[in-house]
Amino acid sequence: MTIFSTPDPDLEDQEVLEQIYTYRSELADVLRVPRRWVGGLRRSMLARAIQGSNSIEGYDVALDDAAAALDDEEALSADERTFAEIRGYRQALGYVLAMAKDTDFRLDVSAVRGMHFMMLGHDLTKSPGSYRPGAVYVHDETTGENVYEGPLADEVPALVGELMADLARDDTSDPLIRAAMAHLNLVMIHPFRDGNGRMARALQTLVLSRGGIGEPAFSSIEEWLGSNTEDYYRVLAATGAGGWHPDRSAALWVKFNLRAHHIQAQTVRRRYREAGKLWQLFDEVIDEFGLPERVADELFDASLGFRMRRSTYVRRAGIEERTASRDLAKLTELELLQAVGETKGRHYVMGGRLTLIVQAALSNREALADPYPWMRQRLAAPAPTVP
Repeated sequence: MTIFSTPDPDLEDQEVLEQIYTYRSELADVLRVPRRWVGGLRRSMLARAIQGSNSIEGYDVALDDAAAALDDEEALSADERTFAEIRGYRQALGYVLAMAKDTDFRLDVSAVRGMHFMMLGHDLTKSPGSYRPGAVYVHDETTGENVYEGPLADEVPALVGELMADLARDDTSDPLIRAAMAHLNLVMIHPFRDGNGRMARALQTLVLSRGGIGEPAFSSIEEWLGSNTEDYYRVLAATGAGGWHPDRSAALWVKFNLRAHHIQAQTVRRRYREAGKLWQLFDEVIDEFGLPERVADELFDASLGFRMRRSTYVRRAGIEERTASRDLAKLTELELLQAVGETKGRHYVMGGRLTLIVQAALSNREALADPYPWMRQRLAAPAPTVP
């Protein structure tokens, strides 16, 4: 085999895997019982995944702009170029979501190249869907150095083909590890001129969902990777040692991914519980002031820091413009929302009363446990190089 081989999990990894599956099982159990807040939580998780994966590549957007891409709406603040990248990634992620449970879908070379075209089809200068024609380097903007060189361009088709063949085989490896290795191999092969990191992370989410690991919105680690970009680059550097060296061990990479899954699973569990607390408080406020139940979705989004638009409220609630205006005026009067800007560009953010409600719900937050407490120090060590 000429791609990175899958390491066997050691006892530490096996214990972490067991804990991850315990968290996932708990979440699956509660998701089976309909809750009004699950839809909003799912949407926010997908928006966080889009935001996180793109932030690694320097495309920074607000969470509500990532949600706007999901809703096929215009951005509130992102510039046109950045939002085009976000929309492209959202399109590829939509493909992942659609194919996750499709029994007729085949994950092969054509599917991967098609995903890349969906992701970067808005910019034909990046050769969407086509392999790179020459050498590729990963450049560190802070030092001015090339920190990684991919395999030769004429080796790329065979390497991607080998990766897809490996993923198509029946495998006894754990789906979390299998997906991590798909990510590692694609990002190290670096088959495209641009978008390789985002493609690798989207492929990981697809392999996870195809492996039966819950819903992509709740099982993806793209948000966590976006929040831990430096460590992400460090573990890739430690694994690749500056170039295409598939003979090197991927054990640290696997541990890094299991750590991400463990902490992300805890985060999802905490958010689910906190969403339940918030909606209980929203119900109390709705009853107290005689508000329509439909405003709860808007209060939830505002509690996440979203900027609320009347047009979005009209569409989501299925109401008339004047009804939406009346609701938003009442929410503003009660200081649940605060109006920002003038007529055309007006939006609404969390008001003073809602801020107090959120603070009450999020007080005494559960601490997150680190399953590999030694890893941060290990990643801080200088990355190895291979002559």
